[in-house]
Amino acid sequence: MLLSWLVSARMKSRFSEYSQIPIPVTGREVAEQMLKDNHITDVKVISTPGHLTDHYNPANKTVNLSESVYNSNSIAAAAVAAHEVGHAVQHAQAYHWLGLRSALVPIVQLSSNLVGMVLMIGIVLLAMGG
Repeated sequence: MLLSWLVSARMKSRFSEYSQIPIPVTGREVAEQMLKDNHITDVKVISTPGHLTDHYNPANKTVNLSESVYNSNSIAAAAVAAHEVGHAVQHAQAYHWLGLRSALVPIVQLSSNLVGMVLMIGIVLLAMGG
């Protein structure tokens, strides 16, 4: 859990740092151009609420860019947008490891939720002297 927190903190710090370097295009424009360059016409680029909630959804073929990436014209936004489009390119090329990654997403999400609950139960039991 500590490692996950450290990685997340480092990523947010880097994103913040590189968000200060402007470029002439937005994250949305980078994503759309990359899809066009790779001849992918059935994937939509959409804005999603939150900060760094970016992801590619192979089920509905959308590149979901957080508001801080979609509308931003920074190096950080371009990098995040390019990363997410990379998953769409992998999907279009039937990259076999993408299937494994997609299958693991629900398991990782469930595990993440369970860890939080188990931690809370442990804290409560410890506080009760058990």
